[in-house]
Amino acid sequence: MILGTTKMANQEAAEIQISELDLLSSMFPYEEEFAVTDQLALAELKHYVENESAEVPSSKVQFLLNIKTEVPNASTVEFSISCALPFKYPSVLPEITVRSSLLSRSQQILLNSDLKTYLMQNFSGEPCILSAREWVKDHAAAYIDKDLSSFSMAASDATKSEVTTFTRLWIYSHHIYNKQKRKNIIDWAKELSLSGFCMPGKPGVVCVEGLQSSCEEFWSRIRRLTWKRILIRHREDVSLEGGGHAEIQKQRKFPTLEEKCFDAHGARGNHMDLGQLYNFLEEKGCADIFQMYFGVEGHSRV
Repeated sequence: MILGTTKMANQEAAEIQISELDLLSSMFPYEEEFAVTDQLALAELKHYVENESAEVPSSKVQFLLNIKTEVPNASTVEFSISCALPFKYPSVLPEITVRSSLLSRSQQILLNSDLKTYLMQNFSGEPCILSAREWVKDHAAAYIDKDLSSFSMAASDATKSEVTTFTRLWIYSHHIYNKQKRKNIIDWAKELSLSGFCMPGKPGVVCVEGLQSSCEEFWSRIRRLTWKRILIRHREDVSLEGGGHAEIQKQRKFPTLEEKCFDAHGARGNHMDLGQLYNFLEEKGCADIFQMYFGVEGHSRV
């Protein structure tokens, strides 16, 4: 009986999440306003709702909301709201981080702390993403000029205890041919201290790994380029307590980011040998990713 009740509660939570995501999608139809950054997690959530026997989704649905607001004595400023929905949301609060290039570290910490307090006090057990967005739109700009001298000690303590997140993004593109795009991928990864690989051709595969903020900045730049189709097929996030350089390096599966070509063939020399791609992924401990990309299990070639 308890299992049945839990299943019903989980099903209801999943349905609420999908309804809220559908609402956000209809209200903010442009990708620069609202973008789901892990399509696989969303597909898992929908499958769970539609199939009673389905297993609980393994990943949180993650998405970005971007807001442009006016700042006194300045032009329009953009705030990025990074959201992740724990499976039990809205029974538990969403994971939300607000960022802007104009916020100092301590201003950003205070803004996010105040937003969390606002949500805890007003939206326990209720969907709250739209309300969080409105709060950011109404209040975030004020934090840019806020004098934080009295907050400096608290900010320092918060920074020390802050959990660093290591992220790995698996990006799928219909194709990657353009030489400038391929150069951008390598140059931006180097600039942002990201490792991984890029497989050009049709389809195109890009993997980047490193600090969460760097991965999100990379994705923000890449998706603004012109593509026939590009999306994050899968996302991995690992929390690192007091994550210094050594802890981050331990999580990496790739030493740098480089372009990988696997016996290109086809009329335009644009199709890669997927068997070799599978072997490469298997060597790096990422063989399970192959099925997420191509819908079939890969096999090693001796």
